[in-house]
Amino acid sequence: MDATLPSLAPALPELILAVGALVLVLVGAIRGERATPLVNGLALVVLALATVAVTLAPAESTFNGAFVLDGFARFMKLIAFIGAFAALLLSFDYMERLRFARFEYAILVVLATLGMALMISAHDLIALYLGLELQSLALYVIAAINRDDERSTEAGLKYFVLGALSSGMLLYGASLIYGSTGAVGFTEIAAALKGGEASLGLIFGVVFLISGFAFKVSAVPFHMWTPDVYEGAPTPITAFFASATKVAAMAMFVRAVAEALPEVTSEWRQVVVFVALASMALGSFAAIGQSNIKRLMAYSSIGHMGYALVGLAAGTPEGVRGVAIYLAIYLAMTLGAFACILSMRVGERYVENVSDLAGLSRTKPAMAFVLAMILFSLAGIPPLAGFFAKFYVFYAAVNAGLYPLAVAGFVLSVVGAFYYLRLVKIIYFDEPTVEFAPMTLAAKAVLTVAGGFTLLYFVYPAPLTAAAGAAAQSLF
Repeated sequence: MDATLPSLAPALPELILAVGALVLVLVGAIRGERATPLVNGLALVVLALATVAVTLAPAESTFNGAFVLDGFARFMKLIAFIGAFAALLLSFDYMERLRFARFEYAILVVLATLGMALMISAHDLIALYLGLELQSLALYVIAAINRDDERSTEAGLKYFVLGALSSGMLLYGASLIYGSTGAVGFTEIAAALKGGEASLGLIFGVVFLISGFAFKVSAVPFHMWTPDVYEGAPTPITAFFASATKVAAMAMFVRAVAEALPEVTSEWRQVVVFVALASMALGSFAAIGQSNIKRLMAYSSIGHMGYALVGLAAGTPEGVRGVAIYLAIYLAMTLGAFACILSMRVGERYVENVSDLAGLSRTKPAMAFVLAMILFSLAGIPPLAGFFAKFYVFYAAVNAGLYPLAVAGFVLSVVGAFYYLRLVKIIYFDEPTVEFAPMTLAAKAVLTVAGGFTLLYFVYPAPLTAAAGAAAQSLF
């Protein structure tokens, strides 16, 4: 047995997040509630340092192959950390105004980000589950952090109960796969399946495993928690749920099926195709009648995860490249949209109804223009970034011979465009009912970067496309 210590260099970002979280706990414990502004600032520094560390850490595996930092992990961690940083930055003013700012919030975001990083780099089923639970436990508390708000408490409880169910399904699936292959490492599972026929136990294990993943990315039919949690949780926490956590969950999903189960692609593809179709359909139709903008964004998120899964269903490097590009663009669009939603404030009161956006073009023309462009991009209208996101996943599906899936995705994308265009109509053609307070500096910064990326991506798409292509190749 090898007695040497494993190399910690590939896990440098995780070490920074773990040590940073411990330091923040100490600062909070010593200074009490007075520590909130300091802890918030230090949490942003920790996330920024971890983001830089992702680019510096050596690309290799460690902990006996349970943890890997490859091109795919590096790409996904970068966008997940950027999403966590932006979501945390957007939350400070909101929590201060509603008087439930607590230093624990920033620490929980850092711990959830640590769990996300472990999920993205997990190279065996045990490491995957540990990362998933670390992230989930932090998110359960974050969802219910506003103890005085009944909706927030309800959101946390719903997420906890359904999350526990999904974790059990995932663990059961992992145990069936272990029972069928005698291995937990992704490379070892793939080797055990080579040349053999998939047993019934293995197929059940794969289905249960994918069911657990589908819950984490809020794909149909495991989406039931999403609209209630998005509406009930405080808005900046909803932004965090909709952006960074989705990226990490999808990265975990992609790595597990691409690296551990390439020999049974035809079996898991059937499940992924069904989940993708159902998610796109529900996201397109269920959002049409929504009057609360956070519920609308929840159904939009479900739909977009369906489109991302179209790329995964292809089961090729080209498909994974499409998923990576989709997630990067989705993150920018989501953060931009939530920067606007967090700016829907009348005096000290935050409003969430779609009708409150009426006449925004006359009261806040710059915000209205960028929000309209983000909505057009979410609908997939060229030449905005969202069009290219859908183009890459549909192109991969067509090349893999999944013509019905690509056609269905295109048709449902047209249906989904209806509710985005309805929002644009409300912004530009309805009479103003309220005037929002000025945007905070953090919201302006996030909206400028996200809006600029969404608008100008088509000018020079090569860097993102090349990085996503390299990330996909590292999995195959």
